[in-house]
Amino acid sequence: MTLDILVKNVALWGSEELSDVGMEGGRFVSVDRSPTSLIAAVTLDAEGRMAVPGFVEPHIHLDKALISERAPVNVSGTLTEAIEILWEIKRNYTVDEIAERASRVLTRAIENGVSRLRSHVDVDPIGGTRPAEGLIRARERFRDLIDIQIVAFPQEGIVKSPGTEALMRQVMQLGVDVVGGMPFNEASPQDSRRHIEIVFEIAKEFDADIDMHVDETDDPAARTLEVLAELTIANGWQGRVTAGHTCALASYPRNYADHVIERLHAANINMIANPATNLMLQGRLDDYPKRRGVTQVKELLAAGVNVACGQDCVHDTFYPFGQNDPLEIAFLLCHASQMSQPAEILTVMDMVTNNGARALRVPDFGVAVGAVADLVVLDARDAREAFATRAPRRWVIRKGRLIAETKLEVCRHFDIPAMPST
Repeated sequence: MTLDILVKNVALWGSEELSDVGMEGGRFVSVDRSPTSLIAAVTLDAEGRMAVPGFVEPHIHLDKALISERAPVNVSGTLTEAIEILWEIKRNYTVDEIAERASRVLTRAIENGVSRLRSHVDVDPIGGTRPAEGLIRARERFRDLIDIQIVAFPQEGIVKSPGTEALMRQVMQLGVDVVGGMPFNEASPQDSRRHIEIVFEIAKEFDADIDMHVDETDDPAARTLEVLAELTIANGWQGRVTAGHTCALASYPRNYADHVIERLHAANINMIANPATNLMLQGRLDDYPKRRGVTQVKELLAAGVNVACGQDCVHDTFYPFGQNDPLEIAFLLCHASQMSQPAEILTVMDMVTNNGARALRVPDFGVAVGAVADLVVLDARDAREAFATRAPRRWVIRKGRLIAETKLEVCRHFDIPAMPST
C-alpha cells in the first residue's frame, strides 16, 4: 500500500516513544512505534519533534476580530466601554465584511495548527442576524480546512434587550450550533436567572449545547455561575454546558469558591479561561492590589473540572493584540495561573488540545487508526519548549493533506568570540 503521507520519528503528544504515522484517504491508517517500511507519496521526518492532533480554540469572537482597524480607542480599557464602542459599528455591519475579517483570522488559525474552533457571535437588535450570517458564510468557505462551531451570544442581554430572544431562535434556525448567554449583563439577579432559563429553553428546543460568558466581572457578589450549575443539573444538561471567563470566581472568598467549584463538578460544566483578554480588562479601576480576573484554574482542575483556555479577542475594542495562536495563550496562562512545574506545563498543553476537544465534544480526538488524520508537528521537543518559543508549526496536516509548513532560517552576520582564558 502506498500512503498519502508518512510522518516518521515523531513524538506524539502523550507518548514517550517515537512513532511512524501513516495517513491514507484522510484518516490515520498506521501508528507504529518501530520503524516502518511503508511507502508514501510524501514522507516527512520529524526527527524527534513533538506533535499534537491539532489545537482546539474553544472561545473566540470572529465577528468582532480586527474591528480595531476602524474602531475608536477604548480609552478606559474597560469591558463596559469596549461594548459601548461597538454599538455604532454593529449598526453598520455588513455580512460580507464580517465574513472577510473572520476569514483573515481563520487563515492565521489554520497556519497555527488549529483544527477545531468555537466562535461566539453577537445576536441582538443592533446587528440583527448579520453577524451570524457572516460567520456562517466564513464557516462554509473554510469547511475543508477547519471545523467551526458558532455560538449565539446575547451580549446586550436577553431580558433587558427586547427582540433578542426571537433573534436567538432565528439564528439557530439559520445554522448556528450552540446557545450562548451573558446573564450578569441584566438589571437584577432575578433577570439574570430568567436569562439562563431562556437559554436552556432554546437549547432544549434545538437539542443544542450551551456556552455562556459567566460573571465576567471583578464583583465578588456576582452569583450567576452557581445558578448556571444549578439549572444545568435541573435540566439534565450535564456535560453539555460551558462557562467562559468566570472572572468573579477569582474574587470569591475561599469557602464560597470551593462550594461553587463543587457544584460545577457535579454539573459536569466545562470551564474556559481567557487569560489574554481578562488580564488586560479586569481590575482596570482598582487601586493596588489589583484584581486580575483570571479564573481559579488550578483549583478547578484539582476538583476534576474540565478546563480549557481560549484566545477570546483579536485586535478589537476589548483587546488590541492576539495571533489566534494557542501556544501564545497557553504561555500567558502558565504565567497568570502560576503553572510552572513540569506536570503543570503538561496540563496546560492538554488545555489547548484534549480539554478543548472535550469541551467542544469532538469525537475521537487524537492520533489513532481510523481517526481523521489531523496532525501538527511542532519545532520543539516538549511542551515547555513549545510554550517558551511559541514553537513554529513545522507541518500542519488536515484530513491527511499537508496544508501549511514553516521554514525558518537565521542568517548570522557575526562571529562568536573565543572564550576568554581564565
